[in-house]
Amino acid sequence: MIRNVLIGVLAIGLAGTAYWGYTERQEKNALLINAENTYQRAFNDLAYEMDVLNDKIGTTLAMNSRTSLSPALVDVWRITNTAHGSVGQLPLTLMPFHETEAFLTKIGDFAYKTSVRDLDKSPLTDQEYKTLEGLYKNSTEIQEELRRVQSEIMSNNLKWTDVEMVLAQAEGDEPQDNLVIDGLKTIENNVKSYGQKEDYGTTFTSSPKKITYEHLTDKAITRKEAIKHAKEYANVKDAKSVKVTENKDGSNYDFYHVSMKVRDTGENVDVDLTKKGGYPIYIINDRSVGEAKISLNDGFKKAESYLKKMGYKNLGLFDSTQYQNVGVYTFVTELNTVPVFEEAIKIKVALDDGSIVGLVAEDYLQNHKDRTIDKPKLSEEEAAKSISSKVKIMDQRLTVLTNDLYEDVLCYEFMGTIGNDTYRIYINADTGKEEKVEKMHEASKVYNQVS
Repeated sequence: MIRNVLIGVLAIGLAGTAYWGYTERQEKNALLINAENTYQRAFNDLAYEMDVLNDKIGTTLAMNSRTSLSPALVDVWRITNTAHGSVGQLPLTLMPFHETEAFLTKIGDFAYKTSVRDLDKSPLTDQEYKTLEGLYKNSTEIQEELRRVQSEIMSNNLKWTDVEMVLAQAEGDEPQDNLVIDGLKTIENNVKSYGQKEDYGTTFTSSPKKITYEHLTDKAITRKEAIKHAKEYANVKDAKSVKVTENKDGSNYDFYHVSMKVRDTGENVDVDLTKKGGYPIYIINDRSVGEAKISLNDGFKKAESYLKKMGYKNLGLFDSTQYQNVGVYTFVTELNTVPVFEEAIKIKVALDDGSIVGLVAEDYLQNHKDRTIDKPKLSEEEAAKSISSKVKIMDQRLTVLTNDLYEDVLCYEFMGTIGNDTYRIYINADTGKEEKVEKMHEASKVYNQVS
């Protein structure tokens, strides 16, 4: 009897110990997962912020007026501060990364000191322009190395918690065999060389636009009508399940969110529609797109046909890009062949079968209205005089742009280049003011070949 009692107590003790060990391991795994998610988010944020920083610095090279240059430099300063925060969240306390942090500080200081002075009275000197060119070149190299490291992490399923462990276990100058650490050391060494070569010295704000669709005067639709519209816009003939939710209090506009699961394929399709009129704001189809069987141009025809079928008029293609097996097309309103960029709709077309897998019509719905276009006061030649002499002009046309005060401005859009970079530069067709400068994006580099 006593033997049975002892066996029972021992069994209970073993079970308790096993349960304690199990819960301890579960808690440890939860902490590791939380840390890993934090590190991954911080690194991806840093990579994105370097992309934006590189674009912003590149954009300043094509600017020629204080009203454009000062806000752009303020943006550069702001982004460097954000990037600092992302670096601070990485597990790098055991590996020096201060050169990169110092580089970000130098960029921020240069941008801030330059932006706050009167650039009309004291424009950028040749030396400061060379400094900007150097910053752009250096930030490009950092951007590419970060993207390479990011690609290594994704393709090899690497973990930042493993990086932390390698750093913690290393002794002195002991070699650390880790792809992430090697990539970060490359960045640090490159940045150190920048500091030895570069001199970083330097001898209108508007409220954010509130997203509203107040100009829509259509009758509000019901939940049942929202489902009908969502199925029509997303081309869903038979849904296994449908869920409809409405916006919460505090939203700037009223909308329905319709979530559907396609019966035959199991695809999840989400559609946001305005309550007034039931116009689609977003459409997202999460299906996996197969190998491309139609061309980018054929995809354009599918997108154009879709917009016409849905009742959109006076839209012309502004831009098209292929990402793997998906074509992304941007259409804008055209008035007498003059594009209105603020009235834009983006369409995603799957190039395996030509189906519509995505739509973003937010800009179109916010900005669509009746417009009239007057004749420009300046000729193309007169407007071109406002462009920096460093820009080689390749093409130009009239456009309607919305400025920082959300006013329509008739502009000449000039396509120009500096070295290997291409820019869109918008010059006010009445005053010659430089309204906006954009750096054109190229396709992202592929660091790993997929066999």
